[in-house]
Amino acid sequence: MFAGSYDRQRYGLDIQSTPRTPSTMYTINPTVDIQTLLGSVSESLASASVITMDIADRETGPSRNSLLGVHQILMLAELSVNRALDQLDPIA
Repeated sequence: MFAGSYDRQRYGLDIQSTPRTPSTMYTINPTVDIQTLLGSVSESLASASVITMDIADRETGPSRNSLLGVHQILMLAELSVNRALDQLDPIA
């Protein structure tokens, strides 16, 4: 047994037998419509993208390259969400 790990048999722990109680701290109102949810996701992705680029501008080397990669992933996610919004509420 590795140091710092726990032994289920020694402590009588069985993770699967413990009921999971979801936290309500970040629960989304179930009555919120899909357009509002997607709009919120799009805004969050845009904010994360701006923050990532701001940090990337201050970095060099591998750290900068990693942040630029994260920025691209955020942009692709934002484009996907916006595409979904366009399909839900097409421009006439």
